[in-house]
Amino acid sequence: MKTKAMRLYGANDLRLEEFDLRPITDGEILIKVVSDSVCMSTYKTAKQGAAHLRVPDNVAENPTILGHEFCAEIAEVGKRWKGKYEVGEKVIIPPVLSYLGGAQTIGYSFTEIGGASTYSIVYEHIIENGFLMKLDSDSFFSGSLIEPASCVIRGYKANFHLDEDLEHKLGIKEAGRVAILAGCGPMGLAAIDLALHGQVKPSLVVVTDLDKDRLARAERIFSPAEAEKNGIKLVFANTSDKDELLAYTDGKGYDDVFVYAPVSAVVELGDAILAFDGCLNFFAGPLDKGFSANLNFYNVHYAQHHVVGTSGSTPEDMSDIVKLIGEKRIDPSVMITHIGGIDAAIDTTVRLPEIPGGKKLIYTHVSLPLTAITDFKKLGTTDARFAVLADIVDKNNGLWSAEAEKYLLENF
Repeated sequence: MKTKAMRLYGANDLRLEEFDLRPITDGEILIKVVSDSVCMSTYKTAKQGAAHLRVPDNVAENPTILGHEFCAEIAEVGKRWKGKYEVGEKVIIPPVLSYLGGAQTIGYSFTEIGGASTYSIVYEHIIENGFLMKLDSDSFFSGSLIEPASCVIRGYKANFHLDEDLEHKLGIKEAGRVAILAGCGPMGLAAIDLALHGQVKPSLVVVTDLDKDRLARAERIFSPAEAEKNGIKLVFANTSDKDELLAYTDGKGYDDVFVYAPVSAVVELGDAILAFDGCLNFFAGPLDKGFSANLNFYNVHYAQHHVVGTSGSTPEDMSDIVKLIGEKRIDPSVMITHIGGIDAAIDTTVRLPEIPGGKKLIYTHVSLPLTAITDFKKLGTTDARFAVLADIVDKNNGLWSAEAEKYLLENF
C-alpha cells in the first residue's frame, strides 16, 4: 500500500513523500485520511524538529508524519476488529495518547500514522485503549475540527473558582463574566461559540482583537443581538485598554479570562482585569521556552486570583464536542478560512503565522494550492468549479459546509 505524507526529518526539514506502508497486522486498522486541519502546534514542531518534546531524537533516520487534527474513513480492518469496525466508517483519534504518558503523540512521534497523509496505520494499542472513535457526521471537516474545539472545551473545564468552603470548583463561573483576549483567530472563534452555546452559560462575553478584519468577521458570525436573546451580552472590542474593558463589567472585573496570544502584554492585561476569585487561562502555547510575563502576586494572595494553562484534550472532551455538534449547538465551520490539497501542506505549515485568517484545512486526496474561501468568487471567473463553490458558501453565510466539501472531493 502506497501512502503520500508530509514527513518531518528535522528542524525546518519537511518533505512530501510517497512511500510503502507495510500490510496491517490482525490487530491493526488501515485508514484513509481525508481531511487534516493545520495546527499552530504543527508549525512549532516543524520549527523545532528533534528538539520538540514529542519528536523522537532519531527523527532524521526515522521521519515522523505530521498532522493531528484529522478525520478519516476506515479502509481495511484487521481480523481482531472484524464486526466492531467496518470499512467506510468515519473515525477520529485523540492525538495525545495519555496511556503512554503523553510524550508519544500522533502527528509528532510516529512513522506510520499522522494527519498529513493519504493512508495511515492505526496501531493495536490505540484501538484497544478506545482512542479510535467513530464519527456520525455528513462531513470530514467537522471531524478534523473536533480536536481543536475539544482543546478549547478542555480550557473551559480547567478554569476553577473557590466555593463557600474554599474548595476548588472546576469550570467557568455560571452567569459569570468572560473575556476572550486576542480572540478572533480560529481557536478564539471556537471559544466564542462554546461561551455562547456550551455547557455553562455566562452573562457577559467580551472578545478583543486588534485585527479589525478578524473582529468584523467574528461579529458577522456571532450576532450580539442573537446572543442577547439567549441572555448573554456579547461585546466585540478593538482595544487593549484595561479601563475600557473593565467598564463593560462596571468595574467588577472578569471571572474568567482566556488569553489566546503568547504576548506578554496580553497576559498582563488579562491579569489586570480579573475579578475577585477570577481565573486566567493562558491558552496560547509560546514557541519561546523562556516566555514570561509579570503577574500581580498581591492579587494572587488577597484577591484570590488563579492562573491555569491547558494543552490538548481528552477523549471525553472530544465526545462532548461531538455531542454539541450533533445537537447543532456549535458549528466548527466558523474556524475555517482556507482550503488546500496535500501539495499545499508543507508551504501552509511553514508559513502558518504569516497567513491571515482562521483554520487552514488540507484535503489529502486533493491537489489544490491553499485558497482563501473569500477568493472563490474571483477564481470562479476563470475556473467554473470555484464559481460553484462560491455559490455554495454564499448560501451558508460565507462558511464552509458539507455540501462544499462534497463538491470539492468530487471535482478536484
